[in-house]
Amino acid sequence: MTDYWVSKLFFDLQQDAKLAAEYRADMPGVLARYEIKPDVRQALLEDDVGKIAPLVNAYLLRFYFQIRGMPQDEFIARLHALKAEKGKAHG
Repeated sequence: MTDYWVSKLFFDLQQDAKLAAEYRADMPGVLARYEIKPDVRQALLEDDVGKIAPLVNAYLLRFYFQIRGMPQDEFIARLHALKAEKGKAHG
């Protein structure tokens, strides 16, 4: 299930380079402007791909982690690890 506020944050970051720069400099300050649940806020602060991935569309997720400075290879590896974990849980 998607989360409106996380999606809104990611969309805003994509549309506004100034906000994206501010987010890089002061994540907690920018996050405070959005009604994001505490556990999700913590996942954002920790770059927890597994917790965040189900909450937003894949395009916004990928863009968000580019904004965060996560190398593409690391992002893809984390996604593959999630898929592998799901496979083990269902297998």
